Formats: sequence, structure tokens, C-alpha cells
Amino acid sequence: MTDAGIGHCGRQFGRENVELIIDVARRFSRLSRTELAATVCELLEWRRENGGLKTRECLDLLEKLEGRGLISLPALRPGRPRGRRTRVALTEGGRPQQAVTGRLGEVAPVSLEQVRGPAAQALWRELVGRYHYLGYATPFGAQLRYFIRIGESEQAIAGCLQYSSAAWRMTVRDRWIGWEDRRRVEKLGAVVQQSRFLLLPWVKVRHLASHVLALSTRHLVADWSARYGVRPLLVETLVEIERYRGTSYRAANWIDCGLTAGTGRTDSGGRRVPKRVFVYPLHPRARELLAG
Repeated sequence: MTDAGIGHCGRQFGRENVELIIDVARRFSRLSRTELAATVCELLEWRRENGGLKTRECLDLLEKLEGRGLISLPALRPGRPRGRRTRVALTEGGRPQQAVTGRLGEVAPVSLEQVRGPAAQALWRELVGRYHYLGYATPFGAQLRYFIRIGESEQAIAGCLQYSSAAWRMTVRDRWIGWEDRRRVEKLGAVVQQSRFLLLPWVKVRHLASHVLALSTRHLVADWSARYGVRPLLVETLVEIERYRGTSYRAANWIDCGLTAGTGRTDSGGRRVPKRVFVYPLHPRARELLAG
């Protein structure tokens, strides 16, 4: 830490702020990590646009301070570690279903349903954990989840979607926007990442993926604004080029920004996994409003 303090997630914490965090961690050592993070957020007035505490971001800051030897955090309690693949309970509700094939019009209407309540959240986690190649991982920061439903009568679940906080820095995205660091810090909250997109393996419907992408961007603006008090201007996603070509994103008019700089996820052999970055403007002047 320098005399100027420490920067994290677009906010600069001065020496006085850091000393306060150190004191709180020492005096309230019996609190859980989440309770400690919430306490720090309240003391420092670290909130989202809608007034909610930035607890997840604060947890990451606390771990950064612990890594520098400035504080000692309580032992981790059993739970789902953020950003790491997590095992999920397997139930009958998540078992493979009868194959669904045909044309898009034959499974209409296609709709999105926000995931609400413990039972729905558990089913969403199970489906993603069982059938998405990345599995289920607790997202960092804000998040919004959907079930993809098809059919008029039964409204069967055909897949899952998740939107979460955008990547802090991504060279090709930042270059496309025209961001300098200061402007990125100011406007990153208006960018959302599509961090999971799953069509269940027994659903084989032509053009369904691109249709869902178009449908979801219309939902995202209103739903994210309602939950977090911020109107998103741009949505991003990353596609592993060794697995997918990004055909559905191209068909839905997403913009190919290029490949990541090679600092992302590693596979089981320790290799860097190259990813292609796609973005989709959620406002006609998204690029101009983000870059200023």
C-alpha cells in the first residue's frame, strides 16, 4: 500500500480508509467474511446505484488486503467459492429429458423467466453445473439469471442464462469502446457480461440460440435497471475458440472485437484458453456514451 492508499474496482481507498478496515477486521474478528464486508461497506458508504451494498467487491478487497499481510480474515465457511467451479446436488428435476427437435416456430413461444426463490435457484445451479462445460461458479459482483422456456402449454425449460458484472479490464473491448483507464473506471457499471449461456443438450432447435440472444438483450435493459438502478449500455461475452465459432452471436448481430490477451482461464493442462470477445450495444449511442 502506498501513501495514496489502494485502488480497487474503480474506487480509491485512502490510507485512512485502509486503517479503518484494518481496525474493523481486528475488532470484529468473530464476524463472518460476508458480515465483515457488509460492515465495511456501510462504514465507507460503498454502494451500488440502487443503494445496495457492494459486499462481493468488498470481499475481494479484504482478501487483497489479507494477501498483503495487512489484515487477518476469519476462516472460510463451507459454501460456494466465488469464481470457482462448484459441485451441485443432482436431483430428478435435472435429469436429461426427451429430445426436443424441429424448427423455431414449432417450439414457440420462446420466453425468459427470471430465476427467483430457493427452489428455482437450486434447479438453475444444477442444470448449469451438470450441462455447461464451465460448470456452475458463484459469479463476482451483480448477477441476473433466467430460465429459457419453450412451448405454449408446458413451458418446458430449454436452457439457462446468466448476466453478471463486466470484466474489470479487457484490452480488445476497451480498445473497441475507446476507453482510457479513468473513463473505464467511471463507466464500467454500464457494461454487463453474459457469463453463462446454456441450451440443454437434448434441445436441438435450429436458430433457437440466436433468437434467445436477441430476446435476452431486450429483457436485460429493463431487468438490470430495475434490480441495480443502472441502465446497461453494452453487453459482452467470451467464447472459447477451441470449442465454438460464435455463430449464434454473429447471427444475432453481436460484434467481434477480437481475442483476449491470453490472461484468462487455464485448462487442466495449464494452457491458456484463447477466447473471442463479442459485444452488443444496448443503446444506439452506446460507444459514444461509454467513451465520452
